[in-house]
Amino acid sequence: MIVTQKWQPNLDFAKRYISEKVLQQLLSYLSRDPVRHMEQILSLGKILARREEHRRNIEAIEKAIATNPAINQLAEGLLKDTHSNVLHRLLYNWFINSALLGIPRQRQLSDTLGFNVPHFILVDPTGACNLRCEGCWAGAYAKHDELSFERLDRLFNEAKDLGIYWIVMSGGEPFLYPHLFDLAAKHSDMAFMIYTNGTMIDDRVADKIVEVGNISPAFSLEGWENRTDQRRGKGVFKKVTEAMDRLRERGAVFGISLTATRDNVDEITSDNFIDFLTEKGARYGWIFHYIPIGRNPNPELMLTPEQRAYMAERIPYIRSHKPILLGDFWNDGELTQGCIAGGRRYFHITASGAVEPCAFVHFSTQNINDCSLKQVLQSPLFTTFQKRQPFCDDHLRPCPIIDVPEGLRQIVKESGAKPTHDGAEDVLKGEVGEFLDLRSTAWAKEVAKIRSEVRKNIC
Repeated sequence: MIVTQKWQPNLDFAKRYISEKVLQQLLSYLSRDPVRHMEQILSLGKILARREEHRRNIEAIEKAIATNPAINQLAEGLLKDTHSNVLHRLLYNWFINSALLGIPRQRQLSDTLGFNVPHFILVDPTGACNLRCEGCWAGAYAKHDELSFERLDRLFNEAKDLGIYWIVMSGGEPFLYPHLFDLAAKHSDMAFMIYTNGTMIDDRVADKIVEVGNISPAFSLEGWENRTDQRRGKGVFKKVTEAMDRLRERGAVFGISLTATRDNVDEITSDNFIDFLTEKGARYGWIFHYIPIGRNPNPELMLTPEQRAYMAERIPYIRSHKPILLGDFWNDGELTQGCIAGGRRYFHITASGAVEPCAFVHFSTQNINDCSLKQVLQSPLFTTFQKRQPFCDDHLRPCPIIDVPEGLRQIVKESGAKPTHDGAEDVLKGEVGEFLDLRSTAWAKEVAKIRSEVRKNIC
């Protein structure tokens, strides 16, 4: 025991020394023809990985790059076309700090502190927005709300103390927040993904995105020009695509955010549209199923069970055949082992400071302006939420809003959570609540059919 204690500082120093040498070698490869050194970069990633699952994931990436032309094209494009400052920040902040080093620390602290530490935080720095999109999930929040620079600065420091180096921002329109770039520059060791309507990214903003290096915008679109402008306003599609061109020319990394409705699901998942996005330079994307919350909720816009089943098959096909990493926020429950919200893997902070389980569950028991991050992670709402996860044994039904709506009603009642805006409680009752009950039952039947077909194919 005495010997172990005596040598522990030297062992820790050795580990740090090795990690620093590996990082130096990584940066050297990134500076000297990173495409040619792709294999070495991934090998060094395996050396840095502290969890066996991360080593296996890197090995899976290696195999996919070697055997799948679309994934190879995506990887080579990222390494070849990304500005060196952005590439260094992307690799160091997201791949190393957030994933390889951050997640093991989160797991360790979760065990020692007695509450779960998530992978990332979604925060709205401001409620202000220059658009008024029909059906916006955040459309019912107050537009004058804004989090101070000091509170966000303190939040990000608290997050890093817990091993959280990935911050996602929404709003409102984050590029209207006056301190955005100051925060990104001060926390240069963190990765920031920004959901944006894209209309604020002119040449000056595009230059600053590359200058700080750790910001990646994700542009919201509804499909082609007619459909996007119909929901977001005339000329918005043109402004978004022009912003994409600016960022691609400068070597920034950006993605897209698509809301799937029963009216546009075929359009946004078509080969033509996906090819258009990749040609514009999008490297990743998120697809969110329409949820009847926020401004003028309309349950009839939700995907039908048949359309959702189509998505469950179509999105994995796109991932394996197109050079873009595309996530399906609900149907990818099998990859995430169920719902990731409620502090399990992430949670949401509104511009007023209200702490919500996710962007779509508009209920809260705490405000970040009144408590620390550690206190938030021990909140009655998160505790109640997590003890019910997974909400369903079948991970194609992960969500307590659209798949197990009775679960959300129980959580709100048991935790004493309050709605964060007028009308938020409508998701639990009345016309919207009844629709969700019916739709969740219909989806459960569709999932049973999917499972039955899988069993038949296996047999």
